Amino acid sequence: MNSTAYARFCAISVVAFIAVCLLSAAQAQSPSIDGLWDATVTVNNVPIPFRIELSSQGTEVTSYFFNGDEKVNPSTQGSFRDGFLDLKFASYATELKATLKDESLAGSFEGGPGSLYPFVAKRHNPSLTPTADSSAPIIDGGWEIQVKSPKGESAWHFIVKQAGSSVSAAILRVDGDTGTLSGSYKDGKFILSHFTGERPFYVEVTPAADGTLRLELSNYHETQTLIALRPETARAKGLTPPDDPTQHTRLKNPNEPLHFSFPDLQGQIVTDRDARFRGKVVLVNITGSWCPNCHDEAPFLEALYRKYHDQGFEIVALDFEQAEQLKDLSRLRAFIQRYGIEYTYLVAGEPSQLNEKIPQAENLNAWPTTFFVGRDGLVHEIHTGFTSRASGSFDSELKGQITADVARLLSANVQTASSQ
Repeated sequence: MNSTAYARFCAISVVAFIAVCLLSAAQAQSPSIDGLWDATVTVNNVPIPFRIELSSQGTEVTSYFFNGDEKVNPSTQGSFRDGFLDLKFASYATELKATLKDESLAGSFEGGPGSLYPFVAKRHNPSLTPTADSSAPIIDGGWEIQVKSPKGESAWHFIVKQAGSSVSAAILRVDGDTGTLSGSYKDGKFILSHFTGERPFYVEVTPAADGTLRLELSNYHETQTLIALRPETARAKGLTPPDDPTQHTRLKNPNEPLHFSFPDLQGQIVTDRDARFRGKVVLVNITGSWCPNCHDEAPFLEALYRKYHDQGFEIVALDFEQAEQLKDLSRLRAFIQRYGIEYTYLVAGEPSQLNEKIPQAENLNAWPTTFFVGRDGLVHEIHTGFTSRASGSFDSELKGQITADVARLLSANVQTASSQ
């Protein structure tokens, strides 16, 4: 190597070395966002606390929310560049944007068109975890919340699990539950909240001297104050129990098959009269990718489909989406991909068109709602709503009952009603 070439080689090596050093220094100085963060979103002027976990690899970021102790709703895309965090959740079509400054994150969570929630977060500090309060009263167990809901309900279940001053709870309505409401006792009341990228909920539970609970609830719909009683007290007072989810919705003519005719995601029209459904047990499921309780239900239905499909079992989802989502169905496609759904998915219309599109049903107003169609082509049962693990025994009993009902219908050997 001559002197000129050697000098050029040395110069290139020095430049490369400096570049590597500068890159290493930049990476070393770049703040890390990995770990647990204590955050809040503000909905209807109410700060709702929750926890989020961030994990980075280079500029790519993955996040998880917490439903109680369970990690849920992972981000489908995320990045952290120049102090700016951007997380996307495709199966809900939501996005979190925040800027890191002085070990704090501040920004917003976009929950859909017109839903922009202020977001702030600080690194989780275990030493700041509230200490147990020995004065916390016992509210563990089942309660009934007295309510007049738009769906015609007179009561909801309030399911509480308590360990000292810490509580995890859920409100179970006819369409499903709130997810896990987590919190603890402070200043005479239990402060509970839930946010997993959906279902923002904040509850203050104050035990009263008469044995009731005063609940002050806030979510993205409204803020209201309700009273909860033990079930035995409610019966003694002659109060109506929570709706039976198998009796909430009915068919106008139970002797007529349930008809549907809607396009699949490729635009092909599928109807109840297609040969693929003849003589089969079919669950016709009213659903929407915007619906958190439908997210709770989807993995269960997919597992049920795979278990019984070879025995003559089908599931047909009749999906209702908002107008902006119907343009490209991106959220629905992400929903189907997230849960690995292989059963039939049809696009039925917008949520406001539910009763127009399914005119045979009465009091059809809960998401999800599932019609159990037997081999005879007739509806044998209708079940509204779906639970999550937060509902405890209600959840396990529901899943056991649905599985048993499907197995029973599959074992029946009857003539079809396809000619009706």
